[in-house]
Amino acid sequence: MNPVSELNAFLRAALVTPVPRDHRDPPAVLRRRRIVTVLTLLVGAALLGWSLRLEPGNPYFYLGTTALAAAWVVGALLSGPLYLGRGHTRRGTSYARPIVQSFALGLLLLAIFLAGALLMVRVPSLAGPVNELLDHARFASLPLVLLITAVNGVAEELFFRGALYAAIPQRWTVLATTGVYALTTVVSGVLMLVFAALVIGLVCGLQRRVTGGILGPAITHVTWSGGMLLLLPPLLQIVS
Repeated sequence: MNPVSELNAFLRAALVTPVPRDHRDPPAVLRRRRIVTVLTLLVGAALLGWSLRLEPGNPYFYLGTTALAAAWVVGALLSGPLYLGRGHTRRGTSYARPIVQSFALGLLLLAIFLAGALLMVRVPSLAGPVNELLDHARFASLPLVLLITAVNGVAEELFFRGALYAAIPQRWTVLATTGVYALTTVVSGVLMLVFAALVIGLVCGLQRRVTGGILGPAITHVTWSGGMLLLLPPLLQIVS
């Protein structure tokens, strides 16, 4: 099989062809999910906006982002049952936890975003806000910021592709969770962060639809976000 066919088969297995499953909530659980997710969204959006508007190096940044992760996790757990999900194996004849597949998808997204950054750096109105956002990593403890980034990535997937996804009518799940996820980043005032949220939200939403759980989206999200945190600052420094 040639590389193009391999890539096409991989993308179909990861993002297009669902694995059979039946996770349907009874009406009482569904009502609880919807109430909890709305309240959690209000708290999470406020915490995200406050955290990202802090000056780089401000110790309250750690507090804000930790509180944000806690809000997503608590909201997800209070909403109802969550599922890990299963993905297609390489042969396509059975199912397994989507670990390697999701890691590979995260690396693919990372490569695409880093390539896009080479174009973005030529537009000051886009590159400026991104550099200001990355200053939180440059002027703080990188290992701690990396840990917070990973924890927040998992927490976001628990909530957006776990609780929120399950609270929305099935025909709207991918588009609705993608849109809401992107809207929560609008408060940051960083256009490229909103764009990234749209792309990551769409990919992780499709993964959730295929696998029926949050494990695949969480691995993809953390792989992408951790890679961007480590590789984007030196890349921008080299090309600017």
